Amino acid sequence: MVLTILEATVDEGKESLLQGAFENAGAGAIPPGLVRSELLQDPRDKKVWRIQTLWASYEALQKLRSSGETPAGILMFREAGAEPAFSVFNVVDVIQSNTTSHRA
Repeated sequence: MVLTILEATVDEGKESLLQGAFENAGAGAIPPGLVRSELLQDPRDKKVWRIQTLWASYEALQKLRSSGETPAGILMFREAGAEPAFSVFNVVDVIQSNTTSHRA
């Protein structure tokens, strides 16, 4: 599995644009290989936002990236007037509870 992270500073008053774009993306077609995606806000600095996405494999991520289209997460941040930094991490190990997930 692979984790991608997009992070940017979103100006006050534009948070709802990012939240709306993320919500709309979740209502549409989910790319093959996408396991889970989360929109996060830093509790200490409310302007810092992150989208972290878990992919089934590096190959699934590369297939999407090789399409030539701008990734949806980048477009979400751009809609809110921000340009995100991009990182990729290999998931080496996982600890997971048996509880079901829910929206905060």
